Amino acid sequence: MANTVKVKLVKGLIGTRETHRATVRGLGLRGINSVSELEDTPAVRGMINKVSYLVKVVS
Repeated sequence: MANTVKVKLVKGLIGTRETHRATVRGLGLRGINSVSELEDTPAVRGMINKVSYLVKVVS
């Protein structure tokens, strides 16, 4: 993957909307502090923006 982005789950999913939980799962994140390296595409950026209060872009 040429352009990648690392995403880290920094907050728990309890009490969040089901659609946001599904988005986090779609990003490949499972538990708190899990990190996933994804291709930097507009779709992935949109998913990150949707759950920006739960995740942090590491690099």
